[in-house]
Amino acid sequence: MLVEKKITEFMDELSSNSPAPGGGSVSALCGALAASLECMVCNLTIGKEKYAAVEEEMVAIRKDAEALKTALLKLIDEDTKAFNGVMEAFKMPKETEEQKQERRAAIQQAYKGAASVPLKTADTCYNVLKLTKRIAEVGNPNSITDVGVAALCAHTGLRGAILNVKINLSGIKDEEFNNSALSKIEEWENKSEDILREAMSIVYSKI
Repeated sequence: MLVEKKITEFMDELSSNSPAPGGGSVSALCGALAASLECMVCNLTIGKEKYAAVEEEMVAIRKDAEALKTALLKLIDEDTKAFNGVMEAFKMPKETEEQKQERRAAIQQAYKGAASVPLKTADTCYNVLKLTKRIAEVGNPNSITDVGVAALCAHTGLRGAILNVKINLSGIKDEEFNNSALSKIEEWENKSEDILREAMSIVYSKI
């Protein structure tokens, strides 16, 4: 599993001539890093008398961030598995008409899987991003730049995942599936820019 590798091992595999892991796994990693930073800032806020008024809220936010981190770590490997599934489908035999039909169906199913994983990644990164504004507002100001990095990483993970959704949608013939995915993407794209801008505005105001 990718998540069990050392950082140097992961980077070596990422930089090899193998197409997976690739941008989808990196997008999930960006989101996981963002959630980890959020947990850190929460932990640096919780238990300090100065921030007692927001301690209960910070505990709740930390719990959410931890759950999002766990989900994104799983998506690092799921993205690579989904891509490999597409490659396997294309390798299926196509000598007879029956084989061709089975292969076409398998490719469509694999493309849907390859689009569904980054859809989950995008949604999860979006939820990570949404936490940053409140953490920036009430978290320990000594760690305000960490919140900023978290916001930037979450936004990068979100936009990267969206790219991976779109490239897989181009191979899917199911219009209902595509329209549903594109509707979600449009919402994330529209709202995430405002969230990032608001969070970073708070960050810069406290530096």
